[in-house]
Amino acid sequence: MRDARRGRKFGRETDQRRALLSGLASSLIIHGKMKTTEARAKEVRKFLEPIITTAKKQTLTARRRVGSQLNARAAARVMTVAKGYEHRSGGYLRITKLGNRGGDAARVALIEFV
Repeated sequence: MRDARRGRKFGRETDQRRALLSGLASSLIIHGKMKTTEARAKEVRKFLEPIITTAKKQTLTARRRVGSQLNARAAARVMTVAKGYEHRSGGYLRITKLGNRGGDAARVALIEFV
């Protein structure tokens, strides 16, 4: 049975999948918005929202936890982005569905900060 198994595999091994999500999250933090497939956008949201919640604390421990999951440039930036969400308890990212991609008919979505 498939009980209690969450998340998509994207046809990758665990370390590759973790690197993919970290790279997508870093890119989203640096650029503010990103166009990607709907499945990737949903997984990035699940990956990044807890990181932003941790970053809101603005402590040394929070900075280290964020830095362990993102690259250095994105980790520094997320600490400043998190300050803007002090009074928000969640829902930092918005996913807007854009339709299907022409080449392979994959569902495309725009993910951005609220």
